[in-house]
Amino acid sequence: MPGLSYARHAGMEVLVIRSVASTAMVTRHGGQLVSFVPHGQQDLLWLSPTTTLPPQPIRGGVPVLWPYFSRQGQATQMPAHGLVRTLAWSVLQAQRHADGSMTVTLAPPPLPELPLSLRMTLRVGRALEQTLVTTNTSAQVVRFTQALHSYYRVGDVRQVQVEGLGGASYRDKHDGYTTAWVQAGRWSLGEAGARNGVDRIYGGVGGAYTLIDPVLRRKIHVRTGGSDSVVLWNPGEQAQTRMADVGAGWRHYLCLETANAGQDVVELAPGAQTRLSQRIEALALD
Repeated sequence: MPGLSYARHAGMEVLVIRSVASTAMVTRHGGQLVSFVPHGQQDLLWLSPTTTLPPQPIRGGVPVLWPYFSRQGQATQMPAHGLVRTLAWSVLQAQRHADGSMTVTLAPPPLPELPLSLRMTLRVGRALEQTLVTTNTSAQVVRFTQALHSYYRVGDVRQVQVEGLGGASYRDKHDGYTTAWVQAGRWSLGEAGARNGVDRIYGGVGGAYTLIDPVLRRKIHVRTGGSDSVVLWNPGEQAQTRMADVGAGWRHYLCLETANAGQDVVELAPGAQTRLSQRIEALALD
């Protein structure tokens, strides 16, 4: 189909999706969105220049964490962040729309032991819309967690602010998620300090957020659906010595993850479906 092609990007095989307004790239390995570039703009996503390559997990872009977030509810020997981010995904269908946008649907291979199935839809246009559709294929209620673990490219995370979290309750990994805190106004890294970074799960949030980036002179708008939680993560300065695939790159991204995690656990009835979605778009900073 015109607008779809395969290429090599950062040492990986990717499906390139070209619309009239933008270009996106998604890997076969993990079904991982690794680039979204609206015409005339810089990439909205950060991909580590030192990431491990397939068959290892990829650092950056939008890893699909499914059917569990981190190792929530899992034994310690289970792989971190789910079962599908190192599998070979396949394209199921593609469509070009009258407005020039492109929709592509992908899925990981079936996991016979798992009572859930997954497919993902990407609509690439002026904005990018990403949706996970989970189906309960069993005769029992299934509980699971999930996330779209988005790494947004920023000029300097120490200068970024996030709108949309004010008044929300959150739990912090740095204190073992033991205390419920409340976000006062905009978030900035100065709250926790650049050394330790940020690792929080916000609950009961509204689903619309804005990353304000004075260095790249843009705002990234994120609208979520099908979730009641969002994860904010950046490892801070300690990543320079502790995380080889991040290093000094910690300054250039902020993860704002559309999620069902922490206390926000999905309970899916037999035969039912649920959707987790995000829409991302960048505008110039006034």
